[in-house]
Amino acid sequence: MMSDIAKDRMAHSVRKRRSVSSLSGREFRQKELHGYTKNSTSTVSYMDEPSQWDDASCLTVQMENTYQLGPTKHFPVVIVNHILKDILTNYLQEEQYEPELCRQMTKTISEVIKTQVKDLMIPRYKLIVIVHIGQLNSQSILIGSRCLWDPKSDTFSSYVFRNSSLFALASVYAVYFEAQAEGAAEGEREALAC
Repeated sequence: MMSDIAKDRMAHSVRKRRSVSSLSGREFRQKELHGYTKNSTSTVSYMDEPSQWDDASCLTVQMENTYQLGPTKHFPVVIVNHILKDILTNYLQEEQYEPELCRQMTKTISEVIKTQVKDLMIPRYKLIVIVHIGQLNSQSILIGSRCLWDPKSDTFSSYVFRNSSLFALASVYAVYFEAQAEGAAEGEREALAC
């Protein structure tokens, strides 16, 4: 009987090591022989179990381009404003400011907002939800945000809630996401791994 340590050592020694270069073998040898190093090469190295890779797993997947440069359905700012108003009012109408409670409420309210906006099923939009809750005590606060985006397709929605002891600001940023570009990049990474 082999011990577990011996089995692990044997399995480790059986693992395959592979390396894929961006140059063909002939181009790489020419650069080595002539000392020509102007262009750079990239190499991807990895190690895996022998049974994990076979010829079928190295097939590349070709993704069809949709040629869709913008959203077919724009982000519904007015509907999201109503969602923000309803959630903030329902959760905070009777609440008093307590730091620990408000800390937990920001997380809860953010998740509820994100879930309800995702339920609208708006395709190809990434959502960022931020909720601020603070004490209302004769002070002022300035909350700012900056984003790099395309004003034709990206947008945001926000709502401010106040009661006698606290204020809350909820913002939802909707950034258009081209899904096919992501799928193509994943396909390229898989091709490099083979």
